Amino acid sequence: MEIAEWGVSMKQQSKNPKDLDLDAARVSHDSGYLTTNQGVGISNTDDALKAGKRGPTLMEDFIFREKVTHFDHERIPERIVHARGSGAHGYFQVYKNLTHLTKAHFLSDPKLVTPVFVRFSTVAGFRGSADTVRDVRGFAVKFYTQEGNYDIVGNNMPVFFIQDAIKFPDLIHALKPEPNNEMPQAASAHDTFWDFVVNTPETMHNVMWLMSPRAVPKSYRMMEGFGINTFRLVNAKGEFKFVKFHWKPILGVHSLVWDEAQKAAGKDPDFNRRDLWENIENGNPAEFELGIQVLAPEDEFKFDFDILDCTKLWPEELIPVQKIGKMTLNQNPDNFFAETEQVAFCPANVVPGIDFTNDPMLQGRLFSYLDTQISRLGGPNFQQLPINRPLPKVNNNQRDGMHRMTIDKGQTSYYPNSLNMGEPHAARAGESHFEHYQEKVDGHIVRERSESFRDHYTQPALFWNSMSDWERKHIIDAFRFELGKCKNKNTHQKLVDMLGNVDPELAQKVAEGLGATPPANTANPTTVSSAALSMANTANSPKTRKVAILIGNGFDKAQFDAITSALTAAGACFDVVSCKLGPATAQDNSTVECTQTYTTTAAVFYDAVYIPGGSHIESLKGSADVQSFLGDTFNHYKTIGLSGEATAMLTLLRPGQNAEPGVICDLTGNMKSYTAAFLEGLTQGRHFQRKL
Repeated sequence: MEIAEWGVSMKQQSKNPKDLDLDAARVSHDSGYLTTNQGVGISNTDDALKAGKRGPTLMEDFIFREKVTHFDHERIPERIVHARGSGAHGYFQVYKNLTHLTKAHFLSDPKLVTPVFVRFSTVAGFRGSADTVRDVRGFAVKFYTQEGNYDIVGNNMPVFFIQDAIKFPDLIHALKPEPNNEMPQAASAHDTFWDFVVNTPETMHNVMWLMSPRAVPKSYRMMEGFGINTFRLVNAKGEFKFVKFHWKPILGVHSLVWDEAQKAAGKDPDFNRRDLWENIENGNPAEFELGIQVLAPEDEFKFDFDILDCTKLWPEELIPVQKIGKMTLNQNPDNFFAETEQVAFCPANVVPGIDFTNDPMLQGRLFSYLDTQISRLGGPNFQQLPINRPLPKVNNNQRDGMHRMTIDKGQTSYYPNSLNMGEPHAARAGESHFEHYQEKVDGHIVRERSESFRDHYTQPALFWNSMSDWERKHIIDAFRFELGKCKNKNTHQKLVDMLGNVDPELAQKVAEGLGATPPANTANPTTVSSAALSMANTANSPKTRKVAILIGNGFDKAQFDAITSALTAAGACFDVVSCKLGPATAQDNSTVECTQTYTTTAAVFYDAVYIPGGSHIESLKGSADVQSFLGDTFNHYKTIGLSGEATAMLTLLRPGQNAEPGVICDLTGNMKSYTAAFLEGLTQGRHFQRKL
C-alpha cells in the first residue's frame, strides 16, 4: 500500500491495533489437521517411526527429524542488555499539528492514528531473571508511521551512566555477573560494578537514580520513559530545534519498597510482566502522554550543563515539558517470541523531520543497535520479520542475505540503470524522503572530551535536593545495601568520598552504614531543587489498584458488598482471600467465592488490604497467615481497612497503639463514609508518614 493510500485508510480504521496489522503474518491454528512445515499431513506426532514396536528409531523418519531439528534451533541469542522484556501493542495520536516544529507526518494531524509496539525491560539480567530487581528499565517504542518506522529507544531514567559510547562495553562488563563465578544475577550489588563506578565519576548522576525508588517500579504502567539523548526536530523550512522526549504515565509514577521488591522477586519473578498482561487483558490499557522539551539553537550554550551530555537532564523548571500526544497500549502480543523477542529497535530508525545531534553516546548507539540486531536475529534481513516491517512499501536494490523473506522480481538490482527505466528512482521533490540537517562542522580530529562535560556532581546534588524524606531514606538504604554486598572496603571509602561531592548528609549516613570514614570539608555544589524529579509530586489514582479482602466463615456481607461496590465504581479491583478456595459463608448465610488462599498469594501483590467485620474475626486473629499478611502490608506503608469487629485486628499491627496513618478503622457501621475514607487511603497509595 502506498503512503498516501495508507494514510487515508488509517483514518477510517478503529483504534484496535490488531485492526492495524502490518501484514498477514498472524496465523490462527484453531482447526484443521496437523502438517509438516512443507504442508504434508501428519496422522501421528506422538510416536517416532521404528523397526518394530520395540525396535530402533529409523533415520528416515522425516517427521521426527523436522520436529526435533526445529526444537534444537528455536532459541536465538538473547539481548546482551535488556534481555528480560515484556511487550504490548497500541496506538499513538498527537494532540495538535506540530508542523511548525517538525515535518514528521505522524505529528501533523490529531486525527491520524499511528500503530505502536512497546517493549519494557530490565537491563542487567538474563531472560530468566526476576522483574523486580534494582535496575534501570528499558522503555522502547516503535511507531509504524506512514513514512517508515520510527523508534524512541529509552529508559525510565533521563540520564545515562556514561558520556561516550566507547565506554559502554566496560560498563556492561562491570555490571553483568562477574566472569569468574557468573554471580550475581540481575544485580548491581557486587564488587565489579561499584569498582567501575568509583573509578568513573561521570556515573554519579545515574547511580543516584539507580539507588532511588525509580529502580524498582511498581508497574510498567506506572513509570516514566525518557529518550535520554538529545535529538533535533526539523520543519519543512529546514529550521531545527533541539529536543528531548518524555513519556508521562497517566496513572503517575509509583514504585515498590525494597523489602517488597525482594519478596515479589521470590514469590512471582514475572511481577511486572504479569501486571501489564493482566491489566490489558482486563480492559485496562496502559496510557502515557508524550512530552517534549524544545530548545532553540541560539540557547544551546546558555546553561551550566552541556545539552549534549547524556549524564545530564534538562530541568523542567528551565525547559518545560510540553505534552504533545497520547499513547494507549491496549493489546497483548499473540506470540511472545515472534513479537516481543524478535522486535528490533534502533535509535537510527528515524523519519523525515527527526534528526540526530553530536551527542557522543547517541552517535555510538546509532551503530551499536544495528550491529547487535544483525548478530542476534541472524543476518541483515531482520527488518523483514513481521514485527519489524514498516508500513510503506520497501523499495530498494538490496537483495539476498540470510533469511531473505521477500521474492524480488526483475532483472536489475542496482542504480542507476536503464534496463528498468531508472527504477526505483531517488525520491524527487514532493515525495517523502529523509534529509540530514546540514550542520557546519569544523575541528581537529582528536580523541578527547569537551570541557563542558566535566561537572559530574551538580546534577546529582540537584536530584538529591529534590527528593522527599522517604525517597532520601530509600537512597541511603540502597547505597548501604549495595555497597554492603561488596567485599572490597576500599570501594566503600571511595564511594563515600564521591558522595561527599554530592551532599554532606548523604555521605555521612552512607558512611555510618558501611563503617567508612565520612569525607571532610564536603559541600553541596548546588541548593537548587526540581519538583519534577520527586515521586512525591506524582499523580495518584485508585484506578487498577488491587485490594486483598480477607474473610472467613462468619464475615459481614453488608460491609463486604459496600466495599466491593465502591472499589468497582472507582476502577479498582480485588481478590477474596481465605484459608481455602471455594465459598465462604457470611453471617446471613449467603456465600462469596474465595479466589485466592494464603498459600497462592501474598501481600506484596496488593495495594491495600480490607477486612470486614463479623464473627470470623476470632479465627482470623489466631491465624499466622493473616498476621503475616497484615504485617507486610503495614511494613510496606500500604492502606489497611478494618471495619466493625475487624478493628480488633489493630493489636496485630501495633499492640497498645492507636491506628497509624493509612490504617482506616470504623466502629460506627456507617459504610458510606467509611468506604470514602478507605478509597482516599487507597488513592494515596503509600503512607510514608507511618513510623515503623
